[in-house]
Amino acid sequence: MWIVISNMSLKIIFTWWNKQTLGTFLKTLFFGKFVGSDDYGNRYYKNKKNDRWVIYADSIEATKITSDWYLWIHHTTDKIPDKKENKYSWQKKHLENQTGTNNHFKPVKIKKDDIKKKYETWK
Repeated sequence: MWIVISNMSLKIIFTWWNKQTLGTFLKTLFFGKFVGSDDYGNRYYKNKKNDRWVIYADSIEATKITSDWYLWIHHTTDKIPDKKENKYSWQKKHLENQTGTNNHFKPVKIKKDDIKKKYETWK
């Protein structure tokens, strides 16, 4: 049990792709003020200098940040996103990048015979 915990701790300390590095952990611990979290479990912080950062719930993937939090973290807006805020009916639920999964975008193949010209070429 202890070996598993220590290996996991070493991963978190020395590798940035496991949520956060030691530096980010210390910055969050001493200077970070928790601002909020999103539906995916990502936690957002800021400090007195108005630096903003995110601690990801799972693996680090920038497309896991919803559009509301993206605007906040890039200083486009100072309004902290609210989960209770109503969305428009035309807005879709946020999805992370689907490349490499079964849900990836696959364009429809068009056969050359199906293309009809709207003009006649000169001869």
